[in-house]
Amino acid sequence: MSRIGKLPITIPAKVDIKIDGQQVIVTGPKGNLSRDLPSLITIVQEGQELLVTRENDSRKAKERHGLCRTLVANMVNGVNQGFEKKLEIQGVGYRAQAQGSKLTLNVGYSKPVEIEMPQGINVVTNTNTEVIISGIDKELVGNVAAKIRAVRPPEVYKGKGIRYAGEFVRRKVGKSGKK
Repeated sequence: MSRIGKLPITIPAKVDIKIDGQQVIVTGPKGNLSRDLPSLITIVQEGQELLVTRENDSRKAKERHGLCRTLVANMVNGVNQGFEKKLEIQGVGYRAQAQGSKLTLNVGYSKPVEIEMPQGINVVTNTNTEVIISGIDKELVGNVAAKIRAVRPPEVYKGKGIRYAGEFVRRKVGKSGKK
């Protein structure tokens, strides 16, 4: 049995869950999320807990058991607390500016790079070198953060670029001028 899949999901007081066949709809103070689960996985609500089980011991069912439990747990956590990712920008003249649902990055290209945020994602720049992406869908928050980082990933010689907060970038030694 999957160690992660057999753990029950505790439902907070403000969160409401509706199970309609294979579709799970989670509603909370920050919004609502829905997801269709695979046919080999069943989900049952018992009081203030959700139990995710698999129908048989086939390889496909075992593969999806822990995944589906984690996806539902992330939905419950997202509508209750939300998720956020922090990015840092390092480099002389590199900066970011958030305007509504648009993020403008000046990271060494000839023109600024503008990224439009999808529905349900908030972007904030406290300083011009710090970007905070937040939302209720963990997968979407992570994908948007990865797209922003991909505009100018940190380079290994000087460490310039966009990186996750706390990310370690291994530095290389440059050429030496003597032979």
